[in-house]
Amino acid sequence: MRKRIYLLVLLSVGIASMARSQQQADTGKRYIKVPSGYLMVLRQGDDVFSALEKLALAEQIPSAQLSGLGFLHTRFGFFDAKKKAFKEKELKDLEMGSFTGSIAWQDGKPSLHIHGIGADSKFTAYGGHLLGATVSTGSLEILVTVFQGRLQRKKEESIGANVLQLEHR
Repeated sequence: MRKRIYLLVLLSVGIASMARSQQQADTGKRYIKVPSGYLMVLRQGDDVFSALEKLALAEQIPSAQLSGLGFLHTRFGFFDAKKKAFKEKELKDLEMGSFTGSIAWQDGKPSLHIHGIGADSKFTAYGGHLLGATVSTGSLEILVTVFQGRLQRKKEESIGANVLQLEHR
């Protein structure tokens, strides 16, 4: 009986300790202010687009340039100009050697335009327009370089795509 109680106590302590360490690893803020804007570190399971949109709203970022690296599950798109739509490809566990884009505004909401190049475990590289991304193993580090003027994106019907406008608002 004592052995069972001892094992239950050890199991309880172990579970509580694991829960505390998981909480401690996951409760921190995902970004800090730096001289050029913000440094964001996203963790496994974080939705990249959602996190960037929340940052833009919370900090009222007028417009910004993004650059980063890390590990992602991605949904890439290649724009078919004739169909005015993206051809999509989903890929898991890519190590992103390049993650670059911008933040602007469209219809009162943050508008993200992000491209990337990532490689799988066989060192095969894939790239294109990111339509969605979730942090896979490890993390994703993003430098958000903020610009002063608020830039807008506008859909240009002739090409069927949103285009960054250079007039400040």
